Amino acid sequence: MTVLYHIADRVLNRPLMIHPDKLSLIASILDGRIGIDSASLGAVEADYLKKAAPGSSRFVGNYEPNDPKNPAAGRKPYRTTADGIAIIAVMGSLVNRGAWIGSYSGLQSYEGLKFQISAAARDNAVRSIILDMDTPGGEAVGAFEVADVVREAAQTKEVVAIVNGMAASAGYAIASGATRIITTSSGISGSIGVVMMHADYSKRLEKEGVKPTLIHAGARKVDGNPYTPLSTEVKGELQAEIDRFYDLFVASVATGRAGMTEAAIRATEARTYIGADAVAVGLADAVGNFESVLSELTASERARLPLPPAELTFTAADLAAARAEGRAEGLQLGVTDDGLAAAMARIDAVLNLPEAQGRRKFAQHLASQTSISIEAIQKVLPHAPTEAEVIRSDFRRSGDTPLGLVIDGKETP
Repeated sequence: MTVLYHIADRVLNRPLMIHPDKLSLIASILDGRIGIDSASLGAVEADYLKKAAPGSSRFVGNYEPNDPKNPAAGRKPYRTTADGIAIIAVMGSLVNRGAWIGSYSGLQSYEGLKFQISAAARDNAVRSIILDMDTPGGEAVGAFEVADVVREAAQTKEVVAIVNGMAASAGYAIASGATRIITTSSGISGSIGVVMMHADYSKRLEKEGVKPTLIHAGARKVDGNPYTPLSTEVKGELQAEIDRFYDLFVASVATGRAGMTEAAIRATEARTYIGADAVAVGLADAVGNFESVLSELTASERARLPLPPAELTFTAADLAAARAEGRAEGLQLGVTDDGLAAAMARIDAVLNLPEAQGRRKFAQHLASQTSISIEAIQKVLPHAPTEAEVIRSDFRRSGDTPLGLVIDGKETP
């Protein structure tokens, strides 16, 4: 009963951005199962608030990805590949609040998604973000704020939304903020619309001999209650509320999808489009799949990173030749005894940087073969792969091991 009461509370008389098939399914589950016994409802509500209701802003302050003093810094709230690609699932029915739930439960909260996306955007180790989407949508309240967070993240990092099944209604609102939207050939996109369901149980209650009486203060306090028919006036006001959310939905999509006008978005009339059809109307950028996008981003990230050079060695003959030339190539120091001492001190200083650990070959190259300042080298090093990552990448390219994901600092198949 607790679960059904919670579902009814989130669905009835609330603006929803959800695929109509999903709404029909929810309605069929609720039909005839929600009673009106005030005592039992009161007990159910108290039990729900005690056991399940989320705390306010539960995620705030819980995670700062770049703070080495934070004990949670190594426990990222998203999967990451060794190449710095964060993967965030957007799956199931979407609700505004619920810090304790995730996609594995069949529900996912906007609160949690904002936390994950914002953290990935701030994480220096993350260079691209994938939104792996398979959702029919959900509540209207909170959806546009997630789209705002996605657009903000896309200002600094590439965000790719993959319609890996479905990105409908509120799900599409979220996807629209991404840098690109890629749909699978069977992926379902769109359903840009808003719906509200009102249940009128008055005839059923009359047949069962039950006559509810609502005692209230304020003429509009019980508008839309399920125990009396919906009046024309109240229906008009609820329609105005739906129209307002629809305007917000259209404006949000138009902001994220620069190639689509508000008129073009409204012209879809909340239809859904499959695969290439979504690309044709402008709701997606290309047809692909999760694996192809991950492979593309992986190759792109590796191309951006400078590769560590082969191990450097210096012989007496090298130093003698350098002295004869009067300078070492790439160094702005004369190769005198003092200049050599200064060069070695520079190399030692760079190799002793915390950021050089695991990247000693590359650090030595930057120190000895460039005139980059030590401060600049310190900023560059964290963006270079470690020697261990290069070895793992070589193994993967050779086919010896499958591409793994790093979860909470541990690589998994």
